[in-house]
Amino acid sequence: MDMSAADIKRAALAQPQNSSPATTAKEPNGSQILVRCLQAEGVKFIWGYPGGSVLYIYDALYQQESIQHVLVRHEQAAVHAADGYARATGDVGVALVTSGPGVTNAVTGIATAYMDSIPMVIITGQVPTPAIGLDAFQECDTVGITRPIVKHNFLVKDVRDLAMTLKKAFHIARTGRPGPVVVDIPKDVSLSTTPFHYPEHVEMRSYNPVKKGHGGQIRKAVQLLLQARRPYIYTGGGVILGNATAELRELCDLLGYPVTNTLMGLGTTPSSDPKFLGMLGMHGTYEANMTMQHCDVLLAVGARFDDRVIGNPKHFASVERKIVHIDIDPSSISKRVKVDIPIVGDVKDVLQELIAQIREAQARPEASVLAQWWGQINEWRKRECLAYKRSPDVIKPQQVVEALWEMTRGTDAYVTSDVGQHQMWAAQYYRFEDPRRWINSGGLGTMGVGLPYAMGIKLAKPDADVFCITGEGSIQMNIQELSTCQQYKTPVKVIALNNRYLGMVRQWQELDYQGRYSHSYMDALPDFVKLAEAYGHVGLKIEKPSEVEPALREMIRLKDRTVFLDVRTDPTENVWPMVKAGKGISEMLLGSEDL
Repeated sequence: MDMSAADIKRAALAQPQNSSPATTAKEPNGSQILVRCLQAEGVKFIWGYPGGSVLYIYDALYQQESIQHVLVRHEQAAVHAADGYARATGDVGVALVTSGPGVTNAVTGIATAYMDSIPMVIITGQVPTPAIGLDAFQECDTVGITRPIVKHNFLVKDVRDLAMTLKKAFHIARTGRPGPVVVDIPKDVSLSTTPFHYPEHVEMRSYNPVKKGHGGQIRKAVQLLLQARRPYIYTGGGVILGNATAELRELCDLLGYPVTNTLMGLGTTPSSDPKFLGMLGMHGTYEANMTMQHCDVLLAVGARFDDRVIGNPKHFASVERKIVHIDIDPSSISKRVKVDIPIVGDVKDVLQELIAQIREAQARPEASVLAQWWGQINEWRKRECLAYKRSPDVIKPQQVVEALWEMTRGTDAYVTSDVGQHQMWAAQYYRFEDPRRWINSGGLGTMGVGLPYAMGIKLAKPDADVFCITGEGSIQMNIQELSTCQQYKTPVKVIALNNRYLGMVRQWQELDYQGRYSHSYMDALPDFVKLAEAYGHVGLKIEKPSEVEPALREMIRLKDRTVFLDVRTDPTENVWPMVKAGKGISEMLLGSEDL
């Protein structure tokens, strides 16, 4: 009878092993120490791709069964998949790549995680220590290359330092403002032996992130918030990373103030909450942006006032307002916008203290004044900025996202995206109720992340439905991972909003370049149905609006199969609202009639 890969592995482990330095030494080698460190950290999955400098590590992985290694088809996808896993679970994601091109292929994934502050440990192979700097085969300066895009990195030159280095790496990755940490391990270090001891705790003199916010600053913030006439709560991905969703919701309910989320913060406030004004920023709602511009007291929580959120800083500063900014990272405060009350600390801890002090305070927001502010906000809401014209002939991308939301609302569903128009439509029209359900690349804006993200999430959440909303451009950047989905039986659902253009590029070219569509048209697309089938999956294609709901139902019904749905959408549709580059947050285009 046929044996599975797992059966073959168990049979091999049951046989006497050939003598080798890695198996006969009484002390474990560096590779075995690495595996034991990962086991001590509770690591369940590693995404990676083998190569010469990490073969001892792969040998050690072969000789254990508690950690599942997932063989991707490209190192970039390994880091993205580990990244998606970390975003959905809050755990540290782990990736393993070989030296040289393995590292350079992983750079985009590392930078993506760095920009969005995702806790990750990336283990990279390196040439033997005597060969470092001699242009050895598959050598590159991993520490130098990754220095600008990591929270920290290490080159381990002595096996005796390996366990402590791994402990530090995980500690740095998950504490303070999270981020990716690279651990570069030369091949000879992975073979050398030493006694194993994994420390229970780690103390680093140069790294002590602040957790508790300054009490005096919090008291000032409480006073300012309770005196506000036009208050607003602006939250970002830091609330999700800090696991502070419950505290944020409690604060909003306590005060009754309007609240908005950034692209990375969607889900911290339920979309069904009447206090939620939608996403703000370049493609945010009219009411969210107008409220941001005209508030008199702004509470910013785990957000960074980036260019896609506030537009032109001079325009934002033209209206006087008081700003309270809570963030774990002091370097993020007053970086782009000067704030009045900075509070450095863990978002969860600071919000808990803020809530406690508000409850103890005698004062309360003046109801009539707050009602007047809500009256103005509701006037802005009447613009219905997300309304769009449906067509009986051509599929509107917004219709697809809305239909998916209707079919999955209240279920255990996760949505990933790539980057472009489809990302914005997903953010605008899928109404997220909970955190860590919307997984996308915000800061770096990386195409090709959607499918690897979905793979990572599906392994972590096997009973959940995982949908990748993508475009025909983005999906081709890591489409080879359909092979990984087949090997590891991760039945994700790919919805490609196929408009035959690099959509966001085309939109900018239409608006700013007088319709000169330079190299944004995709005129040699594959047959995605046949391609999906070639990888062993189900392929579907629809072209009519009437086919949208039946196709989505069929996709969801095929729970144990990866399904690729090629949706031929209107190639002329644009994302509205829109704030053009260099404009202020309230200088919005609501549609083509504003051009």
